[in-house]
Amino acid sequence: MLQEEPRIVKSHDIHIDADYADWIAEVKHRYRSAQVKAAVKVNAEKLLFNWQLGRDLVQKKAEERWGAGVVEQVSLDLKREFPDVGGFSASNLWFMKRWYLFYTQGDDTILQQVGAELQRIEEQYKLKLYQVGKEIADEKLYQTGKDFPLPFALVPWRHHIEILYRCKSIEEALFYVGKTIEQGLSRDALINCIKANLYEHQGKIINNFTDYLPALQSKLVQEVLKENYDFGFATVDHETYNESELEKALHDNITALLLEMGNGFAFIGKQKEIVVGGRTRKIDLLFYHIRLRCYIVCELKARAFEPEFAGKLNYYVNAVDEILKHPDDNPTIGLLVCSNMNRADVQWSFKGISTPMGVATYNNIRIKDALPSQEQLAERVRLLQKELQETKRLMGKAGNAENTQSRKNVFKH
Repeated sequence: MLQEEPRIVKSHDIHIDADYADWIAEVKHRYRSAQVKAAVKVNAEKLLFNWQLGRDLVQKKAEERWGAGVVEQVSLDLKREFPDVGGFSASNLWFMKRWYLFYTQGDDTILQQVGAELQRIEEQYKLKLYQVGKEIADEKLYQTGKDFPLPFALVPWRHHIEILYRCKSIEEALFYVGKTIEQGLSRDALINCIKANLYEHQGKIINNFTDYLPALQSKLVQEVLKENYDFGFATVDHETYNESELEKALHDNITALLLEMGNGFAFIGKQKEIVVGGRTRKIDLLFYHIRLRCYIVCELKARAFEPEFAGKLNYYVNAVDEILKHPDDNPTIGLLVCSNMNRADVQWSFKGISTPMGVATYNNIRIKDALPSQEQLAERVRLLQKELQETKRLMGKAGNAENTQSRKNVFKH
C-alpha cells in the first residue's frame, strides 16, 4: 500500500475562521497540558522510588545487616542493571537515605506530628495538585507509598537535595517546599531564597494585621510581606540620599524590585496621584497583589522610623480604600519601608490606627561614590599584577638560595 505523500495545504483548500482558530488553540493547550501532566507524573514516580529506597536503607538497617559498603554495592547493582538511567550514584543513594531520615528521624510517626503543616500545603495548593497531579493521587502513589507526602511530588529531586542540605528543621524545609510549589521556583531561585533566610524574615514584619484583618487574610499577608528587603540591586549617587533618590533608584530597577517584593506583586506606579478635598497627594509606590486581591501602599523612608510616618501611611491607605478600591477587593494594606526602626516606637505608633499596616526595613543599597571607577579598577589590577610578579621573583630567589645551601650541606656530609 502506497503511503500518501505529505502535501502543503493551499489557501483555497481551506477556510480558516474564528471557530477554527479557537479549536486549534484548544488542541495545542490540551497537548501542552498532557506534556506537563506526563512530566509531573514521571517526576512523582521517581521521587516515590527515591523515598522508598531511602526508607528501605533505614528500615532494613542495611549497613548493619550487609556491611558498611552496602550503599556503594546497591549503586553498582542498579547501574549495572540500568546502564542508561541516571541517578544511581552512591552519593545520590546516601541523599535518599538522608531525605527519608530527615523527615521521619527514623520514626514514621514524626511525619504525623508535622502532618498539620503538610495538610496546610496540600490545602493551599489543592487546585494545582488537582490540575497537574490528579493521576498521582488516584493511582499507586498513595497505594504503594502511603507515607510519601503528596506535595513532595511537585518538587524536583535536585530541589529536595538543596532543601535537605541547607535547612536545619522540618518546619523550615516544608516552608521552602511550599514556596517552590507556589512560585515555581528554579533551583537557583530556591537557593537564593534560602541564602536570604526567607523563612526567618517572612511573617516577622511588625504589623497590626491580626487586629484588623480576617484570620486567613492576616496569615497570608504576613507570609507575603518581609521583615527586611534587600535593595542591593539599586544604586544612589551619594550617602546622603533622600526618599526621592531612593524611589528613583528602585524604579530604575523595577524588575529587580518586583522580584525582591515577591510573587504576586503588580506595579501600579510611583508618585501615584490621588485627589482628596481638592488637593493632590502622591503615593511613593503603589502595588496590587494578585493573590491577596488588594492594593498595597508602599511608603519609602531613607531614614529611621518616626512615629508620624504611621499617620501619613494611614491617610494614604484610607484614601486608596475610598478612591481606588473595588468592592470585590480586600482591604488595602500599608507598608512602610525605612532604613531602621525601634520596635517599641512602631508598636506605640499603631495604637489608635485601625487600618492594616506593617513596617519593614531595607539594606544593602549601593552608593555610587563608594564604587571604584573603571580607571581605578584598572589601576588596582595593574598594581596587583606588579605585586604578584615581585612576589614570584622573591620566591624564586629564595628557592635558589635554599637549593644552593642544600647542595653545600650535601658536600659537607
